[in-house]
Amino acid sequence: MAYSVTRPITFTLQPHDSKMATAIQRIAKDLCSLSPSIFHPLRQIQRLPRRLVPSPYLPHSHFFCKAASPQNEDSTQAAEALSRYNDRPWDYLESEEYIERYGASPVWEGYRRNHKGGIPPQKTRKTCIRGDKICGNPCPICRDPNTVIHHQNVKLLQQFISPHTGIVYDSTQTGLCMKQQKKLNEAISTAQDLGLLRFQIPYVKFTGEDFNSSHDAVGSTPPHPSLTSGDTWYKWYSEIIPEGKEVAKVKKAYKAYLK
Repeated sequence: MAYSVTRPITFTLQPHDSKMATAIQRIAKDLCSLSPSIFHPLRQIQRLPRRLVPSPYLPHSHFFCKAASPQNEDSTQAAEALSRYNDRPWDYLESEEYIERYGASPVWEGYRRNHKGGIPPQKTRKTCIRGDKICGNPCPICRDPNTVIHHQNVKLLQQFISPHTGIVYDSTQTGLCMKQQKKLNEAISTAQDLGLLRFQIPYVKFTGEDFNSSHDAVGSTPPHPSLTSGDTWYKWYSEIIPEGKEVAKVKKAYKAYLK
């Protein structure tokens, strides 16, 4: 059988010991002289980049060590900030990130929902996020994951309350979806019950008649004249004369209960 001799293939492995390197080269030449098919997998090793070829003198833990990139550091910082804002959402409104994005204006100012035509619909969408799907141009709360509706997040709740009337803005004005609007109404009512938000109680002026016990509204009701005179309650009731046959049928039906 004839064996084809191939050209020697250089290794990218660089061991520290020169004797070990020469031994490896001799073994490679012997394998090349036998058959190229045996040495075919080693060609793929040569094609790999230098940094991907493992060194036999390094422990396995060194193969998987990666230098920390600035992108990974930014992602970890963003994840930590997101978890911190979920626990304390009121800290986000005082952060520099919020001031750079919104400034002194509320989160819903300048928002416009995507809709067909020039006339907006009478109702907003039910929700902006359904599982993994996010609609285009979500509402002011759903588009920013750091804005969390909570009854202790007073500064965020005040942005959705009119300072003149104390009425909560409608969702058609702020652009919130129905799901977030429901959460907003519950959070505002809870904050008002706990005394975190002010709410106006209508002033009622009482008069002397309201405390008078002799007023007809609070006094004793006189009996009806028909009850004292013995007459029937309705005058037309005494004029009705029932038929004898009908009265006999009723008496026969209720004979066991009549005395």
